[in-house]
Amino acid sequence: MAFVHYSVLLQETIENLNIKEDGIYVDGTLGGGGHALEVVKRLSDKGRFFGIDQDDAAIRAAGERLKEYEDKITLIRSNYCNMQSVLAQQGVDKVDGIVLDLGVSSYQLDTEERGFSYRFDTTLDMRMDQRQALTAKDIVNEYPEMELYRIIRDYGEDKFAKNIAKHIVAERNKKPIETTGELAEIIKAAIPAKFRQNGHPAKQTFQAIRIECNRELEVLRDSLDMMIELLNPGGRLCIITFHSLEDRMVKAAFKKAENPCVCPPEFPVCVCGKKSQGSVISRKPILPSEKELGENSRSKSAKLRVFEKK
Repeated sequence: MAFVHYSVLLQETIENLNIKEDGIYVDGTLGGGGHALEVVKRLSDKGRFFGIDQDDAAIRAAGERLKEYEDKITLIRSNYCNMQSVLAQQGVDKVDGIVLDLGVSSYQLDTEERGFSYRFDTTLDMRMDQRQALTAKDIVNEYPEMELYRIIRDYGEDKFAKNIAKHIVAERNKKPIETTGELAEIIKAAIPAKFRQNGHPAKQTFQAIRIECNRELEVLRDSLDMMIELLNPGGRLCIITFHSLEDRMVKAAFKKAENPCVCPPEFPVCVCGKKSQGSVISRKPILPSEKELGENSRSKSAKLRVFEKK
């Protein structure tokens, strides 16, 4: 199957990246290379582009898509949390722009054997990096009930989290839960029929397990300050989120970077010495247009936030 991924908020991201033709740019979640292609098209022969993704299929697909620009690009298989170190290995310590699209690619969702989707009955996997040991099957069968409850409640934002966790533990005590189909049926049984009207009942729990499996929120939290630090003056960080916890994390980090002062409000002048690193460009998140929503239903929860380094 071809690596397909609709590049959400594409034009809005490219516009806000404020691309300099001789600049150095990084896409930390390369995917199929949709955002990357629009960046490299705007670079001169002096410009450089680095694409990072932990999914080998994404690296191969983006390499094919960007083939005519191969003299300007370097593709690296890694997690974006390693951005600073992998760029240092390439002799780069500062960049002019960074893009993160935190959505799961259509390829990952639609490739049956990857185990991301409740639409297929296949092995519970959900790893974005196939080199990783931990799988969704391990989480479902080995995590304590209270930990499952916390994950489903916080990452899936499912009001039936407690009952879902209870049902999962009851079923795995009979036999291990092996497939996405088995898990989807267990979740369905844990939710009263009258509440199963809005979309698939397993959607939120599958999302929660995927986030836990790939440490998505931890990676984002631990990378935000590092990415801001990587920017040259005038450089921009554009982040597209799809989950309320991700969005809140990005919003808080950008706000703190803009105004890090911890002095009590009654102090007439700042004495803490913490200096602003730049400005939040998007006071409110940038949302998909009606046209985009019509073309791609998966973009409906997307939010773009932008920070510019001072």
